[in-house]
Amino acid sequence: MRTTNKATIQATTEGDLSNILESNELTVVASGLTATEGPVWHPKGFLTFVDLRQDQLLRWSPAEGLQVMRGPNGEGNGCTLDCQGRMLLCESGMRRIMRLETDGTWTTLADHWAGKRLNRPNDIVCRSDGTIYFSDPILTVPKDKRDLDHSIVWRRAPDGSLHVAARDCGFPNGVALSPDERVLYVSNSFLDEGCFGERDRKGTCAHRFLAAYDVNPDGTLANFRKFVDMTSNAHSVPDGMRVDRNGIVFCTGSGATWVIAPDGKVLGKIITPESTRNCAFGDADYRTLFLTAMTTVYSLRVRTPGIGKPQPRR
Repeated sequence: MRTTNKATIQATTEGDLSNILESNELTVVASGLTATEGPVWHPKGFLTFVDLRQDQLLRWSPAEGLQVMRGPNGEGNGCTLDCQGRMLLCESGMRRIMRLETDGTWTTLADHWAGKRLNRPNDIVCRSDGTIYFSDPILTVPKDKRDLDHSIVWRRAPDGSLHVAARDCGFPNGVALSPDERVLYVSNSFLDEGCFGERDRKGTCAHRFLAAYDVNPDGTLANFRKFVDMTSNAHSVPDGMRVDRNGIVFCTGSGATWVIAPDGKVLGKIITPESTRNCAFGDADYRTLFLTAMTTVYSLRVRTPGIGKPQPRR
């Protein structure tokens, strides 16, 4: 694996993103990887992300470069921080949600519901009261291994209880909250198995979209709506996302990183040399957008800080 803070390359942009990006200049943070995902910036000054095919959790900092933090990693995927700064990890292969404790041990937060195993948890976000939302698509679980009958967005309440929050997406993927935590965004990658063949044939898939839900004070979700149509013939699909402090959504997949206003207007797209799977804001000012692509992690400077660790409610 090779790391650098010096190599740069230009991203292609569509639309006027001059008020969003400082420039189109991408910095290569790490390269020589296989399939990067799950980036999270830690307030202590480092980035963690996973390499799906190597089944590793990696750590990068400007001072120390790239290090293996955990491996094997249970086919880890999406990650986030909770209100205490502890990392939460979707262990897709083990079909569970894990939390990294301050002493370095791992705790299982969710793996069953009503005696049935979860599907393959994919991405995760935490609200400031400790409520956790995570996507759990069923389509990549072999049919003879399925305990549940549907893809689900779960809500883990602050008391630890697990609840079905939504079942409107065929393949719920990335999840993110608006700055005021009143809206939950969920990217939908596929409708059903037929979309896999459509992608292999390089057909245009009309089942790709970004959904939005209203978040009630008790954490339940309401008012499902298709927030943005992400129809595309690109091999990549709507995937991980993050939101900046102005409510601008950065959603990866469907051929680019889509930049979307709070009213659903697509402001533009950031097209990188490799398709991106996820993103995270970081650095001390949270104005660096880290993009996990296939073999490379890039960074890009933006004008507005992103949302970092949720701040506990008082």
